[in-house]
Amino acid sequence: MDFNDSPQEAKFRDEVRDWLRNNVPSAKEMSGLDYIEKAKLWQKRKYDSGWACIRWPVEHGGRNASPIEQVIWNQEESKHDTPESIFVIGHGMCAPTMMSWASDDQNKRYLPKLASGEEVWCQLFSEPAGGSDLAALRTRAEKDGDEWVINGQKIWTSGAHYSDYGVLVVRTDPTAQKHQGLSYFFIDMKSPGIEIKPIKQISGSSNFNEVYFSDLRVPDAQRLGEIGQGWQVALTTLMNERAAIGGGGGGVNFDSVFDLARKVYKNGRPAIEDSQVRAKLADWYVQESGLRFAGYRSMTALSKGEIPGPENSIGKLVGAPKQQDMAAFALDLLEASGSIWDENFSESNGLFQATFMASPGGRIAGGTDEVMANIIAERVLGMPQDMRADKGIPFTEVPTTQKP
Repeated sequence: MDFNDSPQEAKFRDEVRDWLRNNVPSAKEMSGLDYIEKAKLWQKRKYDSGWACIRWPVEHGGRNASPIEQVIWNQEESKHDTPESIFVIGHGMCAPTMMSWASDDQNKRYLPKLASGEEVWCQLFSEPAGGSDLAALRTRAEKDGDEWVINGQKIWTSGAHYSDYGVLVVRTDPTAQKHQGLSYFFIDMKSPGIEIKPIKQISGSSNFNEVYFSDLRVPDAQRLGEIGQGWQVALTTLMNERAAIGGGGGGVNFDSVFDLARKVYKNGRPAIEDSQVRAKLADWYVQESGLRFAGYRSMTALSKGEIPGPENSIGKLVGAPKQQDMAAFALDLLEASGSIWDENFSESNGLFQATFMASPGGRIAGGTDEVMANIIAERVLGMPQDMRADKGIPFTEVPTTQKP
């Protein structure tokens, strides 16, 4: 494990810091824009200067940066309050899938506009009957000439309401085994036959959506991979999803809770002097340090040309519950002053409150705690797989209360 930048990496880091210092939009420049407009403005600025999606090939809008240079960029950009979350799925999950499975002409058409922020993509995977078990999905696609007719429902689709395109996994052969009857497409989210219904969240926002397909027609040319090869294509997306989401870079972290404990009082004394508070802070510091060192280990692997494996699931397994616990603890320290009564109060000024409400979902998105634990148990520790009743039989014969 290497904790220090090489001379070349240090030079690159200085270049990144200098550009960010001179180009991150000011609050005045962002004034009057909604979050999506802010995110697109910032993405376009990066693209125009050659700092968007830096690991991508130049012809797709990137700069052919190394994996370690991408990590350095992420570290430095995270120090600034920049809006970018609307592109996480498109850049981190959809684009790598397109690069692996789409044609050269398709990549030339779609990737530069994704890199520049002109177009936004979403991921249409989860269903009411197929969330953590993606291969249990029931949305159907039937071939009709050079097109596919799609009917079904997806749920928890982040950003569907503002996305231009999306990647979609459907069942094209219900008589095949569960993982073998799937196919993968990318679709125009403005097509006839798509209905999007936002899901109201506890925070009042609606970032997730239900998406219904009613005789949606998709050209066969927009299929990625062979018919029935959808699971293999989806694995490309899922492997990149772990890296894109990780342990969650935004929201409450140790420093913010530590700073709060120094400022608020408990039983007439600074909370930081309370032994129970100090014990919790020490525990979270150890966890955060462990995750940071695990990140350094991944960086070292990347710098050597290695591909980090399933052990990276520890980032989400530890990081997501830690963030939820810290947000709840912060509100306990704030007591009544942690309540927000002004409906116009900015979410950015309510870090602990916003994280408290969003963090339960963070433990589900991108793989639940249980899924992460299974990945580590089976693929890192070599423990036996869970027993399953759906192996080796057609999907139509899988025990279920719903009709395939």
